[in-house]
Amino acid sequence: MSITARILTPGSARAATLVLSEPLSFWGGFDPQTGIILDQHHPEAGACVKDRILVLPAARGSGGTPACIAESLRCKVGPAGVILKASDINVATGTLVAKTLYGTNCPVVCVTADDYETLCQAAELAIDEDGTIT
Repeated sequence: MSITARILTPGSARAATLVLSEPLSFWGGFDPQTGIILDQHHPEAGACVKDRILVLPAARGSGGTPACIAESLRCKVGPAGVILKASDINVATGTLVAKTLYGTNCPVVCVTADDYETLCQAAELAIDEDGTIT
C-alpha cells in the first residue's frame, strides 16, 4: 500500500496507529499533560495518543486545539503523526508551533475519504517527508 497525502505539516514518522472513530475536541476532551483522551462520551476515551500515528476523521473545536497539541508535543506525550480525512488548520497550527518552539516532529497530512478508509485498517503506518503513507 502506498498513498499520497496532502501535507499540512511536513515531517516523517513511523508508529502504531490509533484510529479514532469520531472527531476529537482537543480542548477539554484531551489531556495535553498525559496524552490521554478524556472525553467520556468519545468511543476511544482513555486511549493514549503518545507516540502513535493518530488517524481521525476531523478535529472538533477551534482556538484551543493548537495550544493543546503543542503542549502535548512539548510534554513528549503527543502523537507521532496525524492523518486526517478533513483538513484542519488548527491541528496543523499546533504541530507547526511545537516544531518552531520545541523542535518537535509531528507530520500532519490529509487524505481522501477512500484512502482514509483503507488507512483505518492498518496497525502501523509510516508518513514520509513527501507525504507518502505506507
